[in-house]
Amino acid sequence: MTAATSRINWSRFLRLARPEAGRLVLDRRRIYVLPTRMGLVFALVLLAMLIGATNYGNSLVFALTFVLGSVGFVSMLYTYRNLAGLTIATASAASVFAGQPARFPLVLGSVSPSRRRYAIAVELPPHQPVLADLPIEGSTRSELMLPTPRRGRLRLPRLTLFTRYPLGLFHAWAYAEPQEECIVYPTPSAEADLPPLSGQGASHQGSEGRGGDDFLALRPYHPGDSLRQVHWKALAHGGGLVVKQFGGEAGEELWLNWNDAPEPDIEGRLSRLCRWVLEAEAMGLRYGLQLPSARIELNHGTAHRDRCLTALALFGEAS
Repeated sequence: MTAATSRINWSRFLRLARPEAGRLVLDRRRIYVLPTRMGLVFALVLLAMLIGATNYGNSLVFALTFVLGSVGFVSMLYTYRNLAGLTIATASAASVFAGQPARFPLVLGSVSPSRRRYAIAVELPPHQPVLADLPIEGSTRSELMLPTPRRGRLRLPRLTLFTRYPLGLFHAWAYAEPQEECIVYPTPSAEADLPPLSGQGASHQGSEGRGGDDFLALRPYHPGDSLRQVHWKALAHGGGLVVKQFGGEAGEELWLNWNDAPEPDIEGRLSRLCRWVLEAEAMGLRYGLQLPSARIELNHGTAHRDRCLTALALFGEAS
């Protein structure tokens, strides 16, 4: 027997979770069952009762021991069945700025919708487990919230699903590792003036005949918007948090260049560029982004803003 054939593939033997896309189904090969501390105490009590019944020849104690033992075995079966056939569906979280929680949607369902499932827990250490009950022919929706201490690509870690239903004598669990992620943008720096505009025309009239500082409309506040653009009077009158939007100047171009950021460190420059992107988009300007490793041409709009912010979030990440 060679060393290659004698080596045990522990990962396959233990059936550890691997990243998988799409809906996951918990079948019998994924579920593990072990007695809980209460279950071990229950087994010791049954053993003591069996020994006592044997020593004293008490048929009633024999009957009670066997009945309680049957209840324990049936409890183990129901604990397993509470997880068997469970389906887990997740989705990627919407992009957020560093420091904001990433919210991953989670849907629990069942391939056997003819029975209810109780006390299903979804654990994402170090957070507290999320408990859910599944109705008949239905599903349960919730969110998994993860902290975002830094920019970049945040992947949803391995999930642990477990249950101790119905009596708490057995602990059944399974692992799931979905292929979901969230793009975490850099934290915008404090308010900072934009770089100088490069106009292509002498006129400072907007595309609709208005100046670059002319008020256009109000729009809902988005995280990262400049506080200078907030319409405080509307907020004071109970109108909600809205932002003033101004018209950009026709023919003007704004290039957000890596070398124009005054910060000496990489993260500081990314935060400054993030603020500039948000400011330029709020003002309705056409802007481009120039990084040492990427160049995004002039444009504007939500899709363009997200593309620029994504480039900043993934700066320095190996492709």
